[in-house]
Amino acid sequence: MDQERWFSVLCSDKTITRGVFMKKRISKVFIVLLIIVSGFMEISWRLFHMMICCKRGAPKKERKKWFELSHIRENHPQNGYEKEYHESKEWCFAQKMEDCYIRSVDGLKLHGFYLPAENPKRFVILSHGYRGSRFGTMSFMAKYLHEHQCDLLFMEQRCCGDSEGKYITFGAMEQWDVQRWAIYVSKRNKKKLPIYLYGQSMGASAVLMASAHRLPSEVKGLIADCGFHSMKGQMKDMAVHWFHLHHVPLLLMQMDWLCSTLAGFHMKDADTTAAMQTNTIPVLFYHGDKDTYVYPHNSFQNYRLCKAPKELVVVPGARHLCCAYADPRLYQNTMMHFFEKYD
Repeated sequence: MDQERWFSVLCSDKTITRGVFMKKRISKVFIVLLIIVSGFMEISWRLFHMMICCKRGAPKKERKKWFELSHIRENHPQNGYEKEYHESKEWCFAQKMEDCYIRSVDGLKLHGFYLPAENPKRFVILSHGYRGSRFGTMSFMAKYLHEHQCDLLFMEQRCCGDSEGKYITFGAMEQWDVQRWAIYVSKRNKKKLPIYLYGQSMGASAVLMASAHRLPSEVKGLIADCGFHSMKGQMKDMAVHWFHLHHVPLLLMQMDWLCSTLAGFHMKDADTTAAMQTNTIPVLFYHGDKDTYVYPHNSFQNYRLCKAPKELVVVPGARHLCCAYADPRLYQNTMMHFFEKYD
């Protein structure tokens, strides 16, 4: 009897020990998972704050040298085309322009500049890129277009310049801003001139997305220079190539949650697919084959999806936003031919 009791006690002790061991093991696994999830949350929050939140008025902090040199300065027109960039920018500042304002669909006051031309043949709305400015990279072609009888409307994207806004939405809301500016121009376009929507980088993607919405009948063409296909794809490319993060599904899911919770949009809203599959307005695509900011496959994909009349110009040796600088004759001639074809 004592032997049986001793055996049962021993078995009971082993069970308790095994249970305690399993609990400790589960606790360790849970702690490890919690650390991993917390780490991803921290990274996604930092990315959200860096990529989506408005930085106006905030002091510039020192960036890591490898990050700034390899992905920002390398792709900017000032790298190799500094003279042309500054001359055209100064020309824009020297012009007398009219301040214009509209209200966005979500109630923001958006600002733009109107620059009329002598004997205009068309109206071009200029949609600048991510954290850009009205007289930044658009200024080089703005000067050329104005000299070739184009009335110009310089948009200031939400969260940029004198336009209101707390968040950059990678085209999710900017596409509606483009539509609103097109309607604004149409109302003051008394001569019923042809209207073209011309965007660069994120501004190009916003222009493409805007084609999914009702646009004035005077809009005859879209020009998309180095635009991305989707926010999700662009964020994935940036995570891989900028931050060396190759396993990003959880990161993107958390980014999407932050965007929807704090900024009021989903990443899927910033995607050109639906617009390109239904668009009927002719599109002229540009992309530099050396672009490492928005990779060329984005324009290839947009071009393949586009059901409207289309043309794709790949500029050899051009980096991001540098197509017009790298081969001005090719860039300008194809654009003028596009205008003449669809005016």
